[in-house]
Amino acid sequence: MSRRIISTLSIVLVLGASLALVACGGGKSNKLEIFSWWTVGGEGEGLKALFDIYHKQYPNVQIINAAVAGGAGTNAKALLATRLTGGKPPDAFQLHAGLEVEKYDPEKYILPLDDFYKSEGLDKVLPQDLLSLLQYKGHYWGVPVDIHRANILWYNKKVFADAKLQPPTTWDEYFKVVKALKARKIIPLAFGSKDGYEAGHTFETVLISVLGPDAYKGLWTGATKWTDPKVADALNTLKKLLADVNSDHSALTWDGALGQYFITNKAGMMIMGDWVNGWFISQNFTDYGWECVPGPKVFDGLSDSFALPKGAPDNTNAMNWLKVCASQAGQGAFNPLKGSIPARTDVDPSLFNPYSQSAMKDWTSEPIVPSVVHGAAATEKWATVYKDILATFATSGDVAAAQKALDQTATDNLAK
Repeated sequence: MSRRIISTLSIVLVLGASLALVACGGGKSNKLEIFSWWTVGGEGEGLKALFDIYHKQYPNVQIINAAVAGGAGTNAKALLATRLTGGKPPDAFQLHAGLEVEKYDPEKYILPLDDFYKSEGLDKVLPQDLLSLLQYKGHYWGVPVDIHRANILWYNKKVFADAKLQPPTTWDEYFKVVKALKARKIIPLAFGSKDGYEAGHTFETVLISVLGPDAYKGLWTGATKWTDPKVADALNTLKKLLADVNSDHSALTWDGALGQYFITNKAGMMIMGDWVNGWFISQNFTDYGWECVPGPKVFDGLSDSFALPKGAPDNTNAMNWLKVCASQAGQGAFNPLKGSIPARTDVDPSLFNPYSQSAMKDWTSEPIVPSVVHGAAATEKWATVYKDILATFATSGDVAAAQKALDQTATDNLAK
């Protein structure tokens, strides 16, 4: 055989191998490392549903689930920042839509996804409010897989029925319910604060309730002052609210408090986002109801997305992961288990349980405000200080000191 024929044959074989590699997912090591903080109940099951779809399409790619436990990404974000700056990024990572992206210096460490949005037609299937939230410095940095609501008051239907109670829609009604539950030796509000963000989460929902949507949004732009008397009112409401939670809250996560008290009928309520809905589904628990946190009907929104870091080992595999996350099939499989609603507007509502169907309607009909604890309203640096202030307040109960600290950190961050 001539050298020319051998050379030509070698080229054909190399090209054939390369095409086969692309067909099965591509990448330098044919692995896909997905970094998230989804480890609990419906979160983990929803993530697995996405993995299953990916495996069917790219069966030769090994998925590495690099999930780090800790609600709201409290532990994951610090580790991720270290990996990005250290030059050892995962292939794709979970990112809250909104200003959270600033934490990771996106222009240096993350790939913009504008071309992906165009090629996948995402501008036609994502709501405008979400598209606006996903942009930072004129670019898209993450592909959304869901929409969550943070300000839900969950109640145990059996506990409420036994006490002949209705879910409260005002704070006066709420504290009357508290009094009635305490008389029956029932913990009014199940609460877990082990991860350190939960008091800040709860206060966020109280702020929205007391200030209303426009004034709440103004806190993060400077239009509303943190010295406003209504902020003090919200802190006093939170203080009163936290006086009637389980005494072991510092040892429990939110799901731990649900398992310990709520589904065992020892507590009547919990204030938490609708990932609780996914947790209930994973536990086959159905005896629960929901209301917006007392006050005006406002949708406290957040969205989980996936971003692609620069220098990731398997960019082709990661791009295919984004396609699965963005797809109608992917969001239809993930969100019913996660407890969230799809970011896309064309996913069949009949796939979802009654809570999620109600959230879909609320998303299109109620004022939408961005969550601060979950990355949408403020930078991660500001949100971290905010959470620390509220964690301290949960122990001290010092309204004046907390309000002063909140005002100071707003001044510090708005000045930049």
